Amino acid sequence: MTSDLSDRLNRHNSGYEKTTKPYAPFELIFKIEKLTRAEARAEEKKLKTTSGKRYLRSLIK
Repeated sequence: MTSDLSDRLNRHNSGYEKTTKPYAPFELIFKIEKLTRAEARAEEKKLKTTSGKRYLRSLIK
């Protein structure tokens, strides 16, 4: 969840984010824009579930 996608992706790929550093580099699969922060957080939470991860994997196959 970010208001500056390019910066966020660069931070992840440069190792700045400690929690994602071991998994770099990252490639943007798709983006979803939401009107409110609450909607964006709910969508992010859904994608981090098991079924959400399955959905994301299906996008890259």
